Amino acid sequence: MCDISRRNLLLGTAALAQLAKGDDSMTGDPVNKVDPLAPGVYFHQGEIEHHGHCNNGWIVFKDYVLVIDANFPSGAQEILPKIRAITPKPIRFAFDTHHHGDHLYGNQVWVDNGATPVAHTGVIEEMKRYEPGRWNDTAKQRPDVAASQLKAPSVLFPRELFFDDGEHRVELMHLGVAHTHGDAVAWLPKERILFSGDACVNGPYNFVGDGDVGKWIATLDAAKKLGGNIVCPGHGPRGASAVLEDQQLFFTRLRDRVGGLVQAKKTPREIYGSMVQIQSDLKAEPRIARYVSKDGLADQVEKVYQELTGNPFPDDVKTSKSARLLHARAHALELA
Repeated sequence: MCDISRRNLLLGTAALAQLAKGDDSMTGDPVNKVDPLAPGVYFHQGEIEHHGHCNNGWIVFKDYVLVIDANFPSGAQEILPKIRAITPKPIRFAFDTHHHGDHLYGNQVWVDNGATPVAHTGVIEEMKRYEPGRWNDTAKQRPDVAASQLKAPSVLFPRELFFDDGEHRVELMHLGVAHTHGDAVAWLPKERILFSGDACVNGPYNFVGDGDVGKWIATLDAAKKLGGNIVCPGHGPRGASAVLEDQQLFFTRLRDRVGGLVQAKKTPREIYGSMVQIQSDLKAEPRIARYVSKDGLADQVEKVYQELTGNPFPDDVKTSKSARLLHARAHALELA
């Protein structure tokens, strides 16, 4: 049964009022609870620690439902009955914000329930680059993936795709390279709600291996210009516009810190040796402290160093392989 009640609806209204005033203290309902944002618009914070589930959203149009992010198969199965409890309308579309498994591998679940997967064209390009290798590796560790099938999105858009029935308008847009080269967001201009996928997260969930940190900062600028009052990130609790600003500030400070070491002619080994100090400097800023990952920072530093110099860290200090394993663990690709 769906955990939604008149009290929850009132709480959603109160949250909207606080967010409209710019109060970022509202961070959404608890994990695995349906969070009503506006009439017919819902947010669901996924459980990442044990199951690796991403956040989801869904919009109930006059004749159908659009789901934001397919999740892992088990994540799709988590929210499917919650949608069914809210509306009998058919689920016609599942929008993949990017190609990573915790956002796309549940596509088959939605197809089996009558939906068509939708994504930016860059998602297909990324899948050609990485699949089915990543799927096969994931299936070795996740029973839900092993029991499903890899399903690519079949409705693609190069820049934008709009859904509009006169009551709701949802604009799917590729704003630029960020977390991956195929990121897209879902923007609801009437309600001023942004579903960002992993182009913006709210916590230490930034994996940079498939994206570009410099371009990511510019893409976040484009997202900020939309003027959203509510931001639903790919992972972590929802918030207001400050979530975009804080995410961008984290990357800006990271690039400034690494860029300063590069300008000072520090060697890769010396930069790697400065990791504790970099971590301390970033955590000292309250707005971005929550983004600092003790285990993931080394990969983020290496990525920025490579973008600034054109060179990766040498093999004896290389971190990207361990970072990919960290990303897998962070998204529960290896389930105990």
